[in-house]
Amino acid sequence: MPKLGVDLDHVATIRQARRSAEPDPVWAATAAQLGGADCITVHLREDRRHIQERDVRILKETVTVKFNLEMAADDETIRIAREVAPTQATLVPERREELTTEGGLDVVANFDKLKEAVAALKEKGIIVSLFVNPDGRQLESAWRAGADAVELHTGRYAGAKGAEVEEALIALKQGCAIAGKLRLAAHAGHGLTYANARLAAMVPGFDEFNIGHSIVSRAVFVGMEQAVREMKSVIAV
Repeated sequence: MPKLGVDLDHVATIRQARRSAEPDPVWAATAAQLGGADCITVHLREDRRHIQERDVRILKETVTVKFNLEMAADDETIRIAREVAPTQATLVPERREELTTEGGLDVVANFDKLKEAVAALKEKGIIVSLFVNPDGRQLESAWRAGADAVELHTGRYAGAKGAEVEEALIALKQGCAIAGKLRLAAHAGHGLTYANARLAAMVPGFDEFNIGHSIVSRAVFVGMEQAVREMKSVIAV
């Protein structure tokens, strides 16, 4: 059964809509852990549109499960990550105009920069994962850059319909197989919901799922603890 990482970015999105103190993602992390979350994930974006540096520092001190910091490979965020030392850092591409992360890193084209970022983070004992499309060249480059894990971008699968669903699942299966051969832990994330996560969880080799928007949306109606329990049940295959 894959582990469940709960991404709390959109709890902070609601808070930042009013620039107020609530809802607090730190409180949400506690509820998520009570619901069985195996990992707490937040993305410290350059534009600070949701998660703030304050959140990251408090979560580091209060989260009792794996703490995963999503981040771009920019100097300022790397400096913060090295100071905070989360359990894991997941390097992702980042553009100010995007609503959410739109695709995987191009590790091939940005190899030297990413290799340097991976080394800087690992120097502080941080596990490093790279967010990539399930493409053999990208996975091999992630391994050569020194990554410990890869998070396969599941956006193609999440948006697929009809015959495209099976094609997307085959790509994920192939990506997991390549990661396994390279001895990279295989994580999954982007666009996963209560409706589509079960099939993805049946792909052999996935160790961890990172799911945010769907869980936070469900939590509006049933509470964070129950929403996490329900998603744990969905991926229990």
